[in-house]
Amino acid sequence: MKKKCELIAEIGWNHMGDMNLAEKMIKEASLAGVDYCKFQTWNVKNLKEGPWNTDGRLEIYKKAELSDKKHYELIKLCKKYNTKFLTSVFNINDLEFVSSISKDAIKIPSHEVYNIDLIKESSKLFNKIFLSVGACKWEEFEKILNLDIDINKFIFMHCVSSYPLAEENVNFPKLIKIKNKHENVGYSGHLKDIQDAIAAVSLGVVAVEKHFTINNDLPGRDNKFALMPNQIKEIKKYIDIFYKMNQDCGIDVQECEMDIYKNYRGRWSKN
Repeated sequence: MKKKCELIAEIGWNHMGDMNLAEKMIKEASLAGVDYCKFQTWNVKNLKEGPWNTDGRLEIYKKAELSDKKHYELIKLCKKYNTKFLTSVFNINDLEFVSSISKDAIKIPSHEVYNIDLIKESSKLFNKIFLSVGACKWEEFEKILNLDIDINKFIFMHCVSSYPLAEENVNFPKLIKIKNKHENVGYSGHLKDIQDAIAAVSLGVVAVEKHFTINNDLPGRDNKFALMPNQIKEIKKYIDIFYKMNQDCGIDVQECEMDIYKNYRGRWSKN
């Protein structure tokens, strides 16, 4: 079987700029077995006018904005707790800094799936690109497939950009269609539970991302529907079991079956 599915804890801005809280989240996510702790990189000065200016989100964005120093702190904390750092980038101008601190991987969120310049430049700078295709028209997805980029670096994350997500809108048939076009497909899920992640693993994705918190009562929308550590542990447990169940044991009788094969066949056929 191919490499085991990677598990991403989307901490995002749930830390609200509090590095002590961020450390607690990274520690708990690592203990739950994740491969990546993911954050979000932005600069409020680049934010356009919108409903967030009057509904309270702007203040949250200001608090949760990561300075260069906080980026370095998060990378250090991820190393401390034996997990990998990952961040989403929304603006091409942030790529140079992020690539200077880690070229391992980058996440391009659904909001920027149309941003061809960001996609191309990310392909040049990073070894792996998780590209979310939520709120993405099919022709936009096919356009990306035909770009002059190293497409093998990309993991297309099936995503439905609805928060939280209703079960009837998960749309796994689209994931399968994406998988038919590109081998490396992941899933970024917003269901307020683990069933979508379990199903995605069973469909053979190479990565699963779920929003993560240590307290659903913390401020902000994402904390409300994010998964708790015990739920992430259940996903990790299933990934490990699924991987074992898909080891290729051949098409003949296995060693564990030999007792039945040798001693039990025909045992009720004395006459």
